[in-house]
Amino acid sequence: MKIGSRTIKTAIGTPISISIAQVFGLTNFVSAGILTILCIQPSRKRSVLSAWHRFLACVTAALFSIIFFELIGYHPVVIGIMLAFFIPVTVWLKVTPGIATSSVIILNLYSAGHISFSFLTGQFFLIIIGIGTALLVNLYMPSFDTQLKQKQDELEYHFQIILNEIALYIRNKNENWDGKELKVSEDILQDAMDLVLLDKENHLLRNEHPYRDYFQMRNKQLELLEKMLPLVSRLPNSDAISVKIASFFEKLADNVHPGNTATVYLDELEELRKTFDREELPKTQEEFETRANLFRLLHEIEDYLLLKKKFKKSDVPEKRRVKKDRNM
Repeated sequence: MKIGSRTIKTAIGTPISISIAQVFGLTNFVSAGILTILCIQPSRKRSVLSAWHRFLACVTAALFSIIFFELIGYHPVVIGIMLAFFIPVTVWLKVTPGIATSSVIILNLYSAGHISFSFLTGQFFLIIIGIGTALLVNLYMPSFDTQLKQKQDELEYHFQIILNEIALYIRNKNENWDGKELKVSEDILQDAMDLVLLDKENHLLRNEHPYRDYFQMRNKQLELLEKMLPLVSRLPNSDAISVKIASFFEKLADNVHPGNTATVYLDELEELRKTFDREELPKTQEEFETRANLFRLLHEIEDYLLLKKKFKKSDVPEKRRVKKDRNM
């Protein structure tokens, strides 16, 4: 059984806020712990936003309690009537996450039977202690770098399998592959983007994230791989063209990594295009359809590589690229 950081922070923050409220001799000091539990969130940004929502909702709840309880009376029915007005106001103020927190204050004021200035001040301090403790505890957020790197490695491993399976299918029409790596890759990407969002929210002044663009790029590449599959299924496995395409996919599979060597494979792809252009023109409808599928596949592969090229600066040394251009 794994205990998450949020659970640990809740276990630490709750007794601290209750103890502080007890030291100050506040009535309903346990409520400080309840407020802390409700305010601890998965990220710093959500914690700050939650604190503001709950503070504003609690202040609004105190005002409503004074009006309804003191003017109408302390009766359970009054609580229902008040909530019928209070909840729409929280929706209008866009602080609905604070409804549960403010209910604690409402019930404290109701159970008092009379709202004095000193009691109201005590409730205000309970709000400050409960929410403030949650904010302080939530300042610590674990780094997600290790988990994100692990997701990156898992994703690249499954990309390698997908590319190799495509090559294997082109070579001998192997139909044993069930394509499960496509679904697994989608799940990895979703989990990774959730982690990126959390990590981004932990850095209040940072709008960008180093892993966000990477996983977005891989997501688009995965969509292209899925589009390639029907085209691949229509290629013959006997001719030289298909063999070259299969070899190209195998090279791509061997070089799935965070770096950018797309330029090299874009050059190779261009050479493949020139080779295919020198082939005899199709004579039958079947040959024509095969050639059309081939060029559509080459276009999808090019888009796949261009996504990587645009993602980051090339890792291929400039001298090597210049030399290659001269040879061309």
